[in-house]
Amino acid sequence: MSRNVSVAERRDEGGLLETIKVIVQALVIALVIRTLLFQPFNIPSGSMIPTLLIGDYVFVSKYAYGYSNYSLPSVPYLDWRLDLFSGRVLGSQPKRGDVVVFKLPRDNETDYIKRVIGLPGDRIQMIEGRLYINGEIVPREPKPKEKHEGRDGREVEVPTYTETLPGGVAHTIIEIEGDHGYKDNTELFVVPPNNYFMMGDNRDNSTDSRFAPEEGGVGYVPFENLVGRAEIIFFSVQKDEYALAFWRWPWTVRWDRLFKPAH
Repeated sequence: MSRNVSVAERRDEGGLLETIKVIVQALVIALVIRTLLFQPFNIPSGSMIPTLLIGDYVFVSKYAYGYSNYSLPSVPYLDWRLDLFSGRVLGSQPKRGDVVVFKLPRDNETDYIKRVIGLPGDRIQMIEGRLYINGEIVPREPKPKEKHEGRDGREVEVPTYTETLPGGVAHTIIEIEGDHGYKDNTELFVVPPNNYFMMGDNRDNSTDSRFAPEEGGVGYVPFENLVGRAEIIFFSVQKDEYALAFWRWPWTVRWDRLFKPAH
């Protein structure tokens, strides 16, 4: 026996379909934005202090260096990723001094964020805490000491400098252990073609290109592994606080860091 569908039931079905349609459209738009334009990234470690702090959230521009398979969505922990092409599409080379998110070369899965120090063909070396690029010492000017967390977890005053890279990018670095920390003296690195040398601004607490992959480090980073360039801090909470705990925001959000450049 057939049942007559009431006007109210048809209206409810139409409303449900319209809601599903809106949700699907919103998800597609969000996926396109995240894949092609901007991706949010949370700072999980202190390797980029004082430029970026643990608890900062930054927008990364995906279009800055073009697109590779590492720019496309993946499923964490399942070792699955879209594999549509090799190399980069619409590729543009990073500039020295850019703050970059990239896939760690030794697993091609973990996101890291560091500053581009060496370009293809550059010779990079640390000698007594000073950075040398192509045989020339990189100038730095001392700043007032800043308070940051040391290796033992306590807050201490640390030597702080403004370092100016070839090309003119000036940024702040800290040297928790002065000029005699681990990897403040290194061998001479020659950056291979199509690769980059990355370092953290927290020079004595950054596992970066000074450390070989077999040491648990980054090594040289292939152009293909770049995800995007850090642009702006859009949110920031104190260390060990949860960003979604909105009822604590008046006390935990670092309001002075919102909308600051991430480089």
